[in-house]
Amino acid sequence: MVSVLFALLTALFNGLASVLQRIAASSAPQSRALHLSLFGYLIRRKVWLAGIGMVILAALCQATALATGPVALVQPIFIIELPFTLLVASRVNRRPLPRMTWWAVGLVTVSLGAGLAAAAPSGGSAEASTRVWVTALIVTGAFEAVVITVGVRARGNARGAALGLAAACGYALTATLMKSAVSVLDRGIGPFFSTWQLYATAVAGVGALFLLQNALQAGTLVAVQPPLTLGDALISACYGVTVFNEDVRAYGWFLVVEIVAVIAITVGCVQLSRSLDAMHSPWQPAPAVGPPAVDGQPGPATGGG
Repeated sequence: MVSVLFALLTALFNGLASVLQRIAASSAPQSRALHLSLFGYLIRRKVWLAGIGMVILAALCQATALATGPVALVQPIFIIELPFTLLVASRVNRRPLPRMTWWAVGLVTVSLGAGLAAAAPSGGSAEASTRVWVTALIVTGAFEAVVITVGVRARGNARGAALGLAAACGYALTATLMKSAVSVLDRGIGPFFSTWQLYATAVAGVGALFLLQNALQAGTLVAVQPPLTLGDALISACYGVTVFNEDVRAYGWFLVVEIVAVIAITVGCVQLSRSLDAMHSPWQPAPAVGPPAVDGQPGPATGGG
């Protein structure tokens, strides 16, 4: 399916962007937290600009995926972004992945496939009434206000997790607005640029990006990535069902399989986030084994085997 292929490409480019943005944001001064001056600091860093380039490529692939498939199918596939991010970080930092990490990659991938197969998202429309949009935006605004308030009052990983969830909601809203905007492209460029959803997509996307940069600055990836990854998938599915009337099998044994899949994905995401966080921490090689030091000088190292 075209939508699945471009969703996977989106996850790959977002994984590259995540690694590059994390490198840039982690070195930002704490005094710039939750200030627009954070962008002023980041925009002068080439690694961050490279990450933004990946974000643009991801947006183009995401638009194509959303134009050809339901939100409830496309957005959850982006969970695979986390394994992609870890694999990229492993290559960038030249660190091998432990066996447990590979098991987590398999767990997330298999569970995602099983969950989507059980839910079987389909149908729906790319158009919604004004009443539906107003209701969705009011509920979204209220949710964001609560989560961001919690994040502002918290510190460290708690702030990172809260702002990561807020960013997830922002990205889910961005995808929903984007799907509605690109659906009018078949009518021509004029109608596309005249739809309000196009400009709302830009606003929501920039807001989500701002929240994500502050989340990455405040907490570790272990705290930020799971709520970001899972929140985006689950909230997007809610948008797909409520805004576009997409069909999802959420009853009987299908629902049981989906719940088990979400739990398994959560466990896998936490493990992958720990591994990814370790990728960004300073690495020290294991000390050489040798005789005790004499007069403050270490003895010669002995070879293994």
